Amino acid sequence: MSVAINFRRAEYLISAQTFAQCPSEEGAEVAFAGRSNAGKSSAINRLTDNGKLARTSKTPGRTQLLNFFSLGTATLRLVDLPGYGYAKVPLAKKNEWQRHLSEYLQKRKSLMGLVLLMDIRHPLRDFDMMMLSWAAEMGMPVHILLTKSDKLKRGAAKTSLLEVRKYLTTENLTDLVSVQLFSASNGDGVSELEGVMRDWLLPAQDGSSGGEVEPYPDLPPNLPEED
Repeated sequence: MSVAINFRRAEYLISAQTFAQCPSEEGAEVAFAGRSNAGKSSAINRLTDNGKLARTSKTPGRTQLLNFFSLGTATLRLVDLPGYGYAKVPLAKKNEWQRHLSEYLQKRKSLMGLVLLMDIRHPLRDFDMMMLSWAAEMGMPVHILLTKSDKLKRGAAKTSLLEVRKYLTTENLTDLVSVQLFSASNGDGVSELEGVMRDWLLPAQDGSSGGEVEPYPDLPPNLPEED
């Protein structure tokens, strides 16, 4: 029997620095990924109607751990992945984060989909396109949130949305990747995001995703540098 998802019942579960520290793979989860200034934590807080659930920071790049949140039950989870970008840390530390992130994305069998956040004013940066290419190679569903849509006038936001859709069509990604406008400030797009996540999580909760999976391809050895 399916377990209904109440995003307002989300609770912090655990933080993991390495793949080995991640919780049991029982059930299903959706991961949120994006550049450090894309607004991941704000989007999670708006989705769950809990302004303090995911840590937000004035300094992009502070989220260095894989943060797991339960969605009413420990077998349904949301994962806040480390943001890539501006953290002022040694290169060796950045490479360590990248290695752990890559291992999670390659090996986590309970991962049902990836929510990829992009600032609507600066979509499709190198990191974004690398993640889309990798997800396509491994057959992982992706839902793009064009965040901070309230920062643009309606016409400009629509233009950005159409440009991203055009890119997805050109790259033959429309069967795997969807996209929407989103604003954590005013809540625009929350219902659409909830629907996508339910479509990913509930079939898996019914047991349709079990069994062995083929190894996922490695991420590129070096993530692109930020501007």
